[in-house]
Amino acid sequence: MSDLDKNNNLKNYDLVIVGGGMVGISLALLLAQQQSGWKVLLLEAQTYDDSDKQNNHPSFDSRSTALSWSSRKIFQGAGLWSELESHTSAIKKIHVSDRGHMGLTRISADEAGVEALGYVIENRWIGAVLLDKLAATSVEMMAPERVKKIIPLKSGVRIELENSGEPVQASLLVIADGANSKTAQKLGIHSDRQPYGQQGIIANIALQDAHNGVAYERFTDAGPLALLPLSDNRYSLVWSVRNDELSTLMALDDAGFLSALQKAFGYRAGIFKKVGKRYSYPLKLIASDKPLSHRGVALGNAAHCLHPVMGQGFNLGMRDLTVLASVIADLDDTKQLGDYAMLARYWEARKKDHQRTINMTDSIVHIFSNSHFPFAVGRTIALQAMSLFPSLTTPIVKQAKGQFNLLTQEERS
Repeated sequence: MSDLDKNNNLKNYDLVIVGGGMVGISLALLLAQQQSGWKVLLLEAQTYDDSDKQNNHPSFDSRSTALSWSSRKIFQGAGLWSELESHTSAIKKIHVSDRGHMGLTRISADEAGVEALGYVIENRWIGAVLLDKLAATSVEMMAPERVKKIIPLKSGVRIELENSGEPVQASLLVIADGANSKTAQKLGIHSDRQPYGQQGIIANIALQDAHNGVAYERFTDAGPLALLPLSDNRYSLVWSVRNDELSTLMALDDAGFLSALQKAFGYRAGIFKKVGKRYSYPLKLIASDKPLSHRGVALGNAAHCLHPVMGQGFNLGMRDLTVLASVIADLDDTKQLGDYAMLARYWEARKKDHQRTINMTDSIVHIFSNSHFPFAVGRTIALQAMSLFPSLTTPIVKQAKGQFNLLTQEERS
């Protein structure tokens, strides 16, 4: 235990993780695997319902997540993949096209030399598996609980809580409570916000014919439209629409919505037969140049909330927590936990991946949401060139697979 301010009335922890969603619990599980005996507290603002583990938390609803190859490897290392895999649908091919233009390219897992370019799973299944695994660890949890105030200490932070009224102390505070994190703001971690002028509509779609593991990225004048293969011959839809289109589309009945979707997407995936519950949210880029503060670090959407066009938001967060857990495991002395040098090593290992992923995602949104003639011609040429010369798709394949040297000495020196 690090040398925190001594107070017999306070509970002391090595780490406090704020946010009990997929990123927060995954980090807690990786830390629980380490043999250092870290004392970890997980704080979650929402109530968990143990009677229904598949639908017991807002983070674990019927929405879906695309897992990259690297995220699969992380879950394998945590001993979770065997339980998750039966609920995933493998992405065997990615079909990229530009609506109304000739640009088209296809990317195949076979050509990339991998079993799959990624995997799609409903959040409720991830939640059920993570919570079952967490229950078997020594990680403490408080839910519902929120952070009221954070007080810097010489060797840690004191955290005042809203519900319990009893403060706790920690050597390291990890913030994983999602976009627009008030906890990060309390710690002095600020993010820039860039709205895209788009809204994302999310739903599950049933098809008339089998999807055969093909994922679609279809660029339209309003923004990208993605279909990700799910189990039971369904697709997870992520449809980017203009702000002024949202209310009309969300007000349609199911038949009207499917008709509008079919018109926007076309028939490349076949005929859409059924739609599940629809959700919507504003699309924006939220990113921190340096998600660190005194004895604190922000991970996942608390550090970077991306447009869903590349499906990289959660996977970037998984790479964050994996590197943080590895840096913690490499500490020579437990008193180094959360100190400036440790956090600096973490960020040195992560900043290039952050910049690369954020810049690529943001650039694609701007280029493929622009209907001006020069941009349309450029997109057509680029997609046709990738179709003719498969080697040009290498950066996209690496991004889809999450293929980065996360833990090499060069990136951590």
